[in-house]
Amino acid sequence: MSDTIEDEKFVELNYKVIDNKTGAVLITVDYPLGYVHGVNDVMSEEVTKALYGKKVGDIIEVPIDTTLLYGERDESLVFTDRIENVPEEYREIGMTITMENEKGEPRNFIVTRFDDKTLTVDGNNPLCGRDVTFLLEVLSIRDATDDEIEAGGAVDANPDLNQILDRAK
Repeated sequence: MSDTIEDEKFVELNYKVIDNKTGAVLITVDYPLGYVHGVNDVMSEEVTKALYGKKVGDIIEVPIDTTLLYGERDESLVFTDRIENVPEEYREIGMTITMENEKGEPRNFIVTRFDDKTLTVDGNNPLCGRDVTFLLEVLSIRDATDDEIEAGGAVDANPDLNQILDRAK
């Protein structure tokens, strides 16, 4: 059994997304993200290619072109409204509000700013328009089961909170 990442291996990793301009950590995923390499396209092609051949314990940095993943930033998806028009439960930075367009298609908007007069929401992906690097740590590698290969990831994809907390200790 190979201990390197290759197609049809079940891989668990955690990752951070770092803003290259500021050095700020934008996203941290400390619990294991499991997938079947070469089968599941949950990650960008750049990340998948960079992981190929890596071993448990390897930490890699992959610069990501967010324009390829999320498209160009669309300023028409940024809206500001008077605060009295916004229900109080939405007045929190980072709050996600789901709205529908005229065709009934849902889109998530994130509250990016508010003060005593206005509230601004943004329908762009939070990484859109940023220069970022994914910092990934390989936690485990094993042969994927037939069921995992068919599903592209863990068959029981609902993690047990106690298992996650035990791993964090």
